[in-house]
Amino acid sequence: MIPAVAVALSIASCGGNSDKSGKSASTESTASTENQATETVPGIENVAISNSLSLEGNDQMKFDKDLFRVKAGEPVELSFKNAGTMPKESMGHNVVILKPGVDLPTFGAEAAAAAADEYIPKSALSSIVSHTKLLGPGETDKITFTLEKGVYPFICSFPGHYGVMQGKIVAE
Repeated sequence: MIPAVAVALSIASCGGNSDKSGKSASTESTASTENQATETVPGIENVAISNSLSLEGNDQMKFDKDLFRVKAGEPVELSFKNAGTMPKESMGHNVVILKPGVDLPTFGAEAAAAAADEYIPKSALSSIVSHTKLLGPGETDKITFTLEKGVYPFICSFPGHYGVMQGKIVAE
């Protein structure tokens, strides 16, 4: 019985040491969270910083770009064009910039139910940084917004589009 107690104490004391190192690793991780924002987005190192953005959506439910890099704390101007030819009622497009951490499937489901508001759900306005109008073929819209440091998802909120029409804006 004494050997069993000795083994148990030995394991418990080892677990205590890993707890302490886990806490310090957690503290180090928290301290470098700001730097990780850009490191965790694949390909961001190949994207130039610009606060003047241009984006197009098409009938194949694709944005022509899916990654932008902007300077945090300064106004960002986004010009969006629906480059498709299909009618707005069946293939309308918009750009919705969401706050970091928003659950895309949940937002997408709420947006699909918001036809009367051009698929911008009133129930989720607190999740939205900015959005364009819902555009038909050949139409354009321009929006201006300012972002704090972070990674912001953007989507088209037309029903069924958010799954493939999405990207990220990294604000540094």
